[in-house]
Amino acid sequence: MKGFTLIELLLALVIVAFSVTALLSLFASSIFLDMANKNLTTAISHAQYALEYIKNKNFFDVTNETWDIAKIDNLFNQNHLNSESVIIYPSAWGSYGKDVTVTVSWKDRGIINRSIAFETLITGE
Repeated sequence: MKGFTLIELLLALVIVAFSVTALLSLFASSIFLDMANKNLTTAISHAQYALEYIKNKNFFDVTNETWDIAKIDNLFNQNHLNSESVIIYPSAWGSYGKDVTVTVSWKDRGIINRSIAFETLITGE
């Protein structure tokens, strides 16, 4: 007789099941990474905007600021991250300069705390 035995069919089925499971896991991981990278790109954009905002202010008007979701929505047309906040923290660097740190914090997938910080030095005129 020609054909496959039951054990051979079951073994082939197990191999196919493991292969499909591995591919689905890879696909799910790539979706999560794509979302995380999109959030990181948005956070970098918001930090760069905050640096431009600081650059256009008078040197003596640069003070501590925290942007909440309402201000971020207003600035970026409803494009905020989950639990996002933007903190602008200048510290004196002598009498003629300020070391400014802009930190953007958010939550990926609602549970993973992430943040990115940019630093710059500004001087008075």
